[in-house]
Amino acid sequence: MSSTSAVQSGDLAGIDFAPFIDHSLLTPTATPDQIAHWCTEADRYGFASVCISPCHVRQARELLQGKSPQVGTVIGFPSGATTSATKLYEAQEAVENGATELDVVINLSWVKQGDTGRLHKEIAAICEETGQTVKAILEMTLLTPAEKQLAAEVCLDAGVAFLKTSTGWHGGATVEDVALLQSLSRGQAGVKASAGIRTPQQAMELLQAGATRLGTSRGPELLRLHAEALA
Repeated sequence: MSSTSAVQSGDLAGIDFAPFIDHSLLTPTATPDQIAHWCTEADRYGFASVCISPCHVRQARELLQGKSPQVGTVIGFPSGATTSATKLYEAQEAVENGATELDVVINLSWVKQGDTGRLHKEIAAICEETGQTVKAILEMTLLTPAEKQLAAEVCLDAGVAFLKTSTGWHGGATVEDVALLQSLSRGQAGVKASAGIRTPQQAMELLQAGATRLGTSRGPELLRLHAEALA
């Protein structure tokens, strides 16, 4: 049984979580040795990507050259309140340094005031100018239901490849928010559930709700707990 079939059937024993995991290390105190360790783990376990701060992208690209995990980084992290020009430059520089996936924090102030024009322009520019996989971080815990829908629809129209729930700075992913994003995406984009994922059961519930990526710093621990539960 494939991992996709296992998710659909709720077969926890048949699931391989590794291909869904963005192995994240976004603490500001991360050292080059820790980045190297994260890259080694991503390759060893077959994770989808590493997600690290922009200053570590070049190192991660060198370590993962020719290997399957993608190199991801964050843009406008964690507030999303930098200017559009700054975000675009940051994204372009990250791509020049080897990033292929960009997790971009949207401008929440624009969502709150309903300024869809500026929000769309900012995200569309990053999608178009970089040509890479862009994941819009919506920070769902800070938005009303109407704002969640507005932000998701604008980002989808701007061309993002994923809608992402959270930075982790204001709470984590919930099954309800993942299901909402999956419904709004209508198969047009993936859904990344991020932050606060601590158990295999929780990971399975998020995948069943529609997540296609799991952002977590606990990837190896999730795999270990899963293996122990099946032993």
